Amino acid sequence: MKKIEKDGLIYFVFESFENTGLVNHCFSTRIGGVSEGGLSSLNLRFKHDKRENVVENYRRICSAIGSDYRNTVFSHQTHKDEIYDVKLSDRGKGLFKEREIQDKDGLVTNIPEIVLVTFHADCTPLYFLDPVNRVIALTHSGWRGTALSIGAKTVEKMVKDYGCERKNILCGIGPCIGGCCYQVDNVVKNAFEEKFDFWNKYFKPDNEKGKYLLDLEGMNREILIRAGIRPENTETAGLCTKCHSDLFYSHRVMGDLRGSLAAFMELRR
Repeated sequence: MKKIEKDGLIYFVFESFENTGLVNHCFSTRIGGVSEGGLSSLNLRFKHDKRENVVENYRRICSAIGSDYRNTVFSHQTHKDEIYDVKLSDRGKGLFKEREIQDKDGLVTNIPEIVLVTFHADCTPLYFLDPVNRVIALTHSGWRGTALSIGAKTVEKMVKDYGCERKNILCGIGPCIGGCCYQVDNVVKNAFEEKFDFWNKYFKPDNEKGKYLLDLEGMNREILIRAGIRPENTETAGLCTKCHSDLFYSHRVMGDLRGSLAAFMELRR
């Protein structure tokens, strides 16, 4: 992943996606916005913030990547595995229209000039691009979504509903809390142990009894590869949001009184 500094903003892009010339996309940081206090400064959720600040933050980050903030679409994320087909009529939902897309943690479309948005503050952002069929998707994958294989389900939806071929799909795994910092308990371990025969590759016992360190990035990458994505078509950020809380909002560091990061992606016309 490549860091971009532009117009006072800092954000990240996947080089493999950039090289196609087909999409505007990024993963935001907390740098370059107008929000104040604990939300400083590029906060992208309305909770605890002034509406005008959040809207201005969207305008800034979308402008930087060449997108129109009026075309954004986002949903109510609930750590589930449902994926929504975004239509032209959905543009503006979340920012300028009511956020009526409920219980969807993934968004997919083949329509240009729709800016898909998912929210993150330690959870894993997954990006998908089929450059042949011109299909994009974004998925929010926390531990629950990862245990439900939402990344693999996104791939399946692209194949089944949009005619994509697995060999063509590019995947990006953005900044999330790393295996260095993501302490979980037996409830989480048991959820993965029930679903995956390779779970133990990504759990390490922590110093505290009954606690483990979970590598979400590695787990999601293996899930995607087992879903048919070519290893060479996956690009990872390798950035821990907790370790770099000066650059990213981290729920584990800041609790709920924090801002939100976002993943953005749009097909160019």
